Amino acid sequence: MRIFAIETSCDETSAAIIEDGVRVCSLVTTTQIAIHQKFGGVVPEVASRYHVEAITAVLAEALSEAKLKFEDIDAIAVTATPGLVGSLLVGIQAAKTLALLYDLPLIPVHHIAGHIYANALTQNFEFPLIALVVSGGHTELIYMKDHFDFELIGATLDDAAGEVYDKVARVLGYPYPGGPHIDRAAANNEATISFPKPKLESPYDFSFSGLKSAVLNYINSARQKGQALDNGDISASFQKIVIEELVGKTIRAAQAYGAKQVIVCGGVSANIGLRTQIESAVNQLSNVTLAMPELQYCGDNAAMIGAAAYYQYMQEIPLATMALDAKPNGKLS
Repeated sequence: MRIFAIETSCDETSAAIIEDGVRVCSLVTTTQIAIHQKFGGVVPEVASRYHVEAITAVLAEALSEAKLKFEDIDAIAVTATPGLVGSLLVGIQAAKTLALLYDLPLIPVHHIAGHIYANALTQNFEFPLIALVVSGGHTELIYMKDHFDFELIGATLDDAAGEVYDKVARVLGYPYPGGPHIDRAAANNEATISFPKPKLESPYDFSFSGLKSAVLNYINSARQKGQALDNGDISASFQKIVIEELVGKTIRAAQAYGAKQVIVCGGVSANIGLRTQIESAVNQLSNVTLAMPELQYCGDNAAMIGAAAYYQYMQEIPLATMALDAKPNGKLS
């Protein structure tokens, strides 16, 4: 089964053709990072405008790269929720047009499901499993007993981990997106600053706003006093707390729920510090495997949407109609 997938939830315009949920026939992604860097983050109106400019060429290139015609495609998939409403609408309109023109099933995919199923492109799922979704907009722990059986057991109560990375990086003077810069700086420095760890009643929820405030206050205080700042030390000390929170709660959930597998996904799953430490932690568990997406599938991309769409279709979840609309805050269910 060949699925033509489209992803435009934020600032990447991406199209892919996925065969049987595992084989990537093509993947074409254009990013707007350079455009949004001068703003220090994604501007929704600008993002949607550039999606409109890029979508036709990206779709055509994905088809050409796979050496296929639309007559060879069995279904169209598109990210329908969550995301920036203007960006989502560009992809949805393109998907509905193709589905109508070629009389193909239309599969609406939840963006978080896409991130989870990015792992299915390279590794089989072992149920039950715990998925850590960590990105610029999401930090969640999800329990799965089977394909497309999602139970949210923990989430951030304020800022997402990736969002905090970008805010701290901006104050340190790193360009957008700041996460990779902090990760590289942390890898070459020791964590010597004692930033506070969040204290929550829930064993699986996250909170990063207090940590963010502590880091920003530390930086601002030092600058007001004319003290020199060591960006490497700050990066390492900040990242240490974030990773301890992410890894610690994921391992706790895996043990409590009897998981056979731990999945890490989302844009922050490309963080080398996180990948190294969660691999070490999972290796200490008995009979638990670890799945992390290849780096090219960590960020937003259409291949993950195509993979999720295949398993969604196999579960006989209802298809979309031409009335499909964007939902900026749709829940994973």
